[in-house]
Amino acid sequence: MKYLPKLLIIGNARHGKDTVCDILREEFEYSFDSSSSFCAKKFIYDELKHKYGYTSYEQCFEDRHNHRAEWYDMIHEYCRDDYARLGREIFAENSVYCGLRNKAEFHAMKNSRVFDYCIWVDRSDHLPQEDSSSMTLEPWMADYVIDNNGTLADLKRNTIELIRHLVADHRDAIQNQISINRLRSYGTLF
Repeated sequence: MKYLPKLLIIGNARHGKDTVCDILREEFEYSFDSSSSFCAKKFIYDELKHKYGYTSYEQCFEDRHNHRAEWYDMIHEYCRDDYARLGREIFAENSVYCGLRNKAEFHAMKNSRVFDYCIWVDRSDHLPQEDSSSMTLEPWMADYVIDNNGTLADLKRNTIELIRHLVADHRDAIQNQISINRLRSYGTLF
């Protein structure tokens, strides 16, 4: 699809971010990667395999929940000289970045327009907030919130409804910009 906006999906651990991304892939043909998956492949597995005895990337990735603060620190260190770096790298290959956890990286990405919209996935009626040692983002930072406090069918409906509106708005904005550029090229706009 030509008019898919780039989406940053954030929220606390186990609140449904990956499920939302699966819905986006199934319903809208979005591609996505998470910071954990991307970084595990890129450098975390190599750095932690001897420390924890991992024999595969998959084993390392599946164990990430047991070392959440350590992963957070490693990813933050990877972005130390350029807080938008990881976002740019993920969006160079995907239309969705799932799971950003650091507010400095969030602000750098937002300020450099790495993504079009940020969506918080909320399941706070059922699950606790994540500790600040591995999550410094808050719901107010997102452009939109998807409620995941109901059933899977509710989550799917909530996600599809929001994304349909965002895709339409994004398509309209692109088409308007194309029209403005065309008028400028004809010298009819100043």
